[in-house]
Amino acid sequence: MPDSIPTSVALGVSGIEVTPGDHLCAFYRDPEARDKILIPYLREGLRAGDKCICVVDATEPETVLATLATDPDLGPGLSSRQLDIQLSSDTYLREGRFSTDVMLEFWDDAVGAALGEGFRFSRAVGEMTWSLRQMPGVDALVVYESRLNRFVSRYPQVILCLYDLDRFGGAILMDVLKTHPKVLVGGMLVANPFYLKPEEFLATRR
Repeated sequence: MPDSIPTSVALGVSGIEVTPGDHLCAFYRDPEARDKILIPYLREGLRAGDKCICVVDATEPETVLATLATDPDLGPGLSSRQLDIQLSSDTYLREGRFSTDVMLEFWDDAVGAALGEGFRFSRAVGEMTWSLRQMPGVDALVVYESRLNRFVSRYPQVILCLYDLDRFGGAILMDVLKTHPKVLVGGMLVANPFYLKPEEFLATRR
C-alpha cells in the first residue's frame, strides 16, 4: 500500500474532492439517493487502498456488499479486511443505548487499528437514522457530531454522515448544520456558513 498520506481525497460523487481531516454531512431524500452517495464513496476508497468503515441503519451490510461486488475491479478489496460494514445496533446503539464516549472510543479503536495494520488512510461513513429511535442517549446526537470535529484531526481520515431529509425535522437539521464544516447536497459540496467550532457549539448545549 502507498506510504504517503493523500493531500486530497476523491469523494466518488460528481468529481468532488475533500481533504484529510474533513467531517462532512450529506443530505438525501430516499434510499436510491443515499446509495448514489454511499456506494461511490466506498468504491473510491476501495480503489484508493483506504480502510473503509461503514455503519448502516436503514439497509443491510449484505446489500451494500452485494452492490459493491458488481464491480469486478473491487474484488481484492472486498475479499480482504479493507472494508468493514457494521449495523447501527452493533455500534451506535451497543447495549441498547447511545453514548458519545463509547462511540468515539469505537472510532478511535477502529481507525487506530486500521492504520496499525498498514493502511495509510481511513474513510468512515455512518447512516444516522438510528438516532430517530426511542432509545436512551439518542438526544446526544449533535453533541456527538460536534465532538467528532475534534476527533477527525487525530488520524489521516475523512468522516461522512448521512442524513435523510424526509425523516429528520428542521430543528435537528439546523443543529446538524452547526456541527459539520462541509455539506454535500444536490451533488455539490459547500463550505457551511452555519458551522460552529466544538467549543462554541458545546457551550450552547450546557
